[in-house]
Amino acid sequence: MALTGRILQDRQAHWQGVYTTKSDTEVSWYEEAPDLSLTLLHEAGLIPGMSVIDIGGGASRLVDALVDAGQAHVSVLDLSGAALVAAQSRLADTAHVQWVVSDVTVWTPDREYDLWHDRAAFHFLTTAVDQQAYIRVLARALKVGGKAVIGTFAMDGPDKCSGLPVTRYDPESLQAVLGEQFRLATTRRHEHTTPWGTVQKFQFSTFEKVGGQASRHQL
Repeated sequence: MALTGRILQDRQAHWQGVYTTKSDTEVSWYEEAPDLSLTLLHEAGLIPGMSVIDIGGGASRLVDALVDAGQAHVSVLDLSGAALVAAQSRLADTAHVQWVVSDVTVWTPDREYDLWHDRAAFHFLTTAVDQQAYIRVLARALKVGGKAVIGTFAMDGPDKCSGLPVTRYDPESLQAVLGEQFRLATTRRHEHTTPWGTVQKFQFSTFEKVGGQASRHQL
């Protein structure tokens, strides 16, 4: 089932509004340095020759760190063009970065990636239609043997963010949604402190694409 144009427009308008009315340090997901994301990517096998995509990257500093480390190809996808402009403006060299303004659920990848990183994008997809659209894109974009690092609110984390409902996960429920194409490799709990001192409980799970049959929801 295709998503309606109105739903996609509303979703994009929401995030464009966030990034045009607030600085990146005024949003709950801001972190000065993406230390955990870098650690998880390195544990997943990150080396400079690999291609990496950051889903829902917004104005995150992860792209800065990857470029500084000499990563050969980095893509950053976000609904908000304003967020990507903010991230791009910080970088002196963007020759190896692809900026993609799109909703991940309808995006068509133009390459395969070694690593997929998603810090707090997937949990905003609260319907089976959206979730399975995301998983189909993930399956197309990630190489067999590639790793996906996906961070969501934990089961005891917030049930809303930026005024929107979220779906909370533990590693097992996230594995069940992703299906047999992906094998759960590692998990980690994380407590993120917002700029105003609130603690948000996350779980990060790393999955390997192994191929195999799609989940029943994708058929």
